[in-house]
Amino acid sequence: MEQVFSICLTYVDPNPIDRGANTPDFVKLPIYFGTDRNYIKSKDLNDTFGIKRSKLKYGIVEVSIPHDHRVGEIESPAIWKFEFTEDPKKHMMLQKISLLEKNEFFDKLSKDIEESEKKSTFLFVHGYNTSFSEAAKRTAQISYDLKFDGKAVFYSWPSQASTFRYGKDEENIAWSQSNMQRFLEDYLSKSQAEEIYLVAHSMGNRGLTHAIVQVMKNHPDLRNKIKEIILAAPDIDADVFKNEIAPQMVAETKKPITLYVSADDLALKASKLLHGNPRAGDAGEKMVIVDGVETIDASGIDTSFLSHSYFADTNSIISDIFDIIQSGQRALDRKRLSLIKLKNNIFYWKVKQ
Repeated sequence: MEQVFSICLTYVDPNPIDRGANTPDFVKLPIYFGTDRNYIKSKDLNDTFGIKRSKLKYGIVEVSIPHDHRVGEIESPAIWKFEFTEDPKKHMMLQKISLLEKNEFFDKLSKDIEESEKKSTFLFVHGYNTSFSEAAKRTAQISYDLKFDGKAVFYSWPSQASTFRYGKDEENIAWSQSNMQRFLEDYLSKSQAEEIYLVAHSMGNRGLTHAIVQVMKNHPDLRNKIKEIILAAPDIDADVFKNEIAPQMVAETKKPITLYVSADDLALKASKLLHGNPRAGDAGEKMVIVDGVETIDASGIDTSFLSHSYFADTNSIISDIFDIIQSGQRALDRKRLSLIKLKNNIFYWKVKQ
């Protein structure tokens, strides 16, 4: 059945461009994924995985990035430019999706990681209001913009990809936690990587933080695989995160944890209004500051991984993550950050603007 899927998922364009290799117009990245979304047989690769729950699947999606790609952008057709279809010369595109059996997936991932200089990989878990296609492109964009020497992996849970389906997304991220935990356990134990970065955004933090704590409790020997944990604008109750989740993660992983917060994140503002309580990704009076977690206030810049500044300016989360991965420096040593000291020896950092 998986082999049939692999064949079906490769859509042949009636006016094909040779997408089997990099061209002067675009570069193609293989991105590994796990997903518990439902499969849809469709000629449009963007619609291959839907918004319904399903069993855990593994695969590789090839994403093309145009050579004139602007750092921080996910190029897509724009009506105001009279662009109505995707063009790999101009837009990020899904070129091919192949489903693999579990063992084949991790064998191939391990082989590819072994060929990288640092034998590294990162796992990205997307947030609310995100489709499979958007998650794949976002992961490719992050990997490409970070100049990441290793293999990029993402986990796509069944977000409804709709601004108006927040409640359903909450239900589905909770439902997906057990699958995500199994995927993370296998990812840490089977990938043969020496440096693993775990990254989550928005509501995706709920799944990843839960999975990390549980896997570390069950398999403490795997903690040495983790190089860094990066939590961007987490949509988690601030008190629960501060008093339960963060202390458990610090104790169980014994690894560096970076928390990006913002006073400007619209999704977090809506979540706070809905729940009536601050979120872990909020900046301001209720900002989460916990021993063992480096809190970075990113207020005033983009917390969606879509900032256009990257190298030109310092005002970007992705640029700070670049510093973390490339240099391994802690917040105190990163020049893009300013140390903010509060009373009682409490402190955090703020991205310079």
